[in-house]
Amino acid sequence: MKNKVQLITYVDRLSQGNFKDLKKLIDGPFKSLFGTVHALPFFDPFDGADAGFDPKDHTIVDPRLGNWDDVRALSESVDVMADLIVNHVSADSPAFQDFLKHGTASDYASMFLSFESVFPQGARESDLMAIYRPRPGLPFTYVTLADGSKRLIWTTFTEKQIDIDVHSQKGAAYLDQILKSFSEAGIRSIRLDAAGYAIKKPGTSCFMLPETFDFLEQLTNKAKAYGMEVLVEIHSYYQDQIEISKKVDRVYDFALPPLIMHALFTTDAAPLAQWLAIAPRNALTVLDTHDGIGVIDVGAHADGRPGLLKPEAIDALIETMHERTNGKSRQATGAAASNLDLYQVNSTYFDALGRRDDEYLIARALQFFAPGIPQVYYVGLLGAENDMELLAKTNVGRDINRHYFAADEVTRALATPMVKSLAKLIHFRNTHPAFEGHFDIETPSSNELCLTWTAGEHWAKLMVNFSAPSAEITHSGETGTLTLTPG
Repeated sequence: MKNKVQLITYVDRLSQGNFKDLKKLIDGPFKSLFGTVHALPFFDPFDGADAGFDPKDHTIVDPRLGNWDDVRALSESVDVMADLIVNHVSADSPAFQDFLKHGTASDYASMFLSFESVFPQGARESDLMAIYRPRPGLPFTYVTLADGSKRLIWTTFTEKQIDIDVHSQKGAAYLDQILKSFSEAGIRSIRLDAAGYAIKKPGTSCFMLPETFDFLEQLTNKAKAYGMEVLVEIHSYYQDQIEISKKVDRVYDFALPPLIMHALFTTDAAPLAQWLAIAPRNALTVLDTHDGIGVIDVGAHADGRPGLLKPEAIDALIETMHERTNGKSRQATGAAASNLDLYQVNSTYFDALGRRDDEYLIARALQFFAPGIPQVYYVGLLGAENDMELLAKTNVGRDINRHYFAADEVTRALATPMVKSLAKLIHFRNTHPAFEGHFDIETPSSNELCLTWTAGEHWAKLMVNFSAPSAEITHSGETGTLTLTPG
């Protein structure tokens, strides 16, 4: 994986186009900005119940976006990352429809998890209460088969996303076929989506079990055999992320976004400094993604182990985000909107900071200097506002941060002082040789951080004063200083 800033985007929501249009942006106005493009689910259909994360067929590119040749063409301009949705398939998939029609006689009957298949001896109330789910309620959907029989099917996320048994013959073959299709299309890295929920075991939380770690290691080895790197997407306790990072190529640093916000909101740099000292070095760093801004990653473990932030600090963080968005994020979060997430605040990162250019650029500088490879979400790249119109239309909380850009909107955004400054920062992160070297962190005071990268005679230093707030980048080379001031 290239040590350069990555772009994560929906193919259809950036200039409302397809793969060919995305390639034009990468080869044109975005040229040299990104080493990798993470194309969010582009399978058939890309606009299902969960914005592509419920594919009917994971091996077919939705023809409205193009075909595998178009994906391959994009990979000739920039490395491409794709999602391997490990945990589930669409309820409209041919395999599940065959199961609904033929029941236990279906060739795919063993591919899908049910209450009975996970709890063959039945379950006590304590067994069900132990199950971890990122949404309210139990993870089961009541279905009626063609013969009139009733089943409780395991659905971790929505009733349209049917969990698969990854250890069944059909389930394993399904995942293997996806890996093969990706490899043939020139995809160089994959993200394992919702992988933490893949293994179900009676009497447990059914989330991030020891068996889950084993499964992730096995799947990673299969992907490596195809020449692909693996990124695991899991929101979990911070020490779990550290353990996962030892078994796969890459993990997300989901603790970074709330910790940067906490430092900017309170001027207290200590929790951020604590995390940067121990964070996995093989991470993809983010501020924003297609989902909300996570807080579970800095919280306490269910067994009582303390988190990176105390509960009262997390409460204050969430309330400050709501205040800075003038209440818009509150309208999109939790019970206020469907597609409920118990651990995320739905908002653009820029809006959650109160649309303050200086703080946003400081946050990006911290992300780019943190250990790992930075990934920038398309909405964050263009400094877009919370899309209240789309939220009202769909009542899906996360749509507040999933704007559809017209071509002229992209052009206007790229001309704004803030986005121009961000582009300069991206170019600096991509080209300065110090980022190939060693990372150090210092805390001159409780409200200051100094992050330094050194590679031989090359060095780059970010000094942040959260009280001001202000930041300065100094570095080896001809200019010596990079300003973060928009303009």
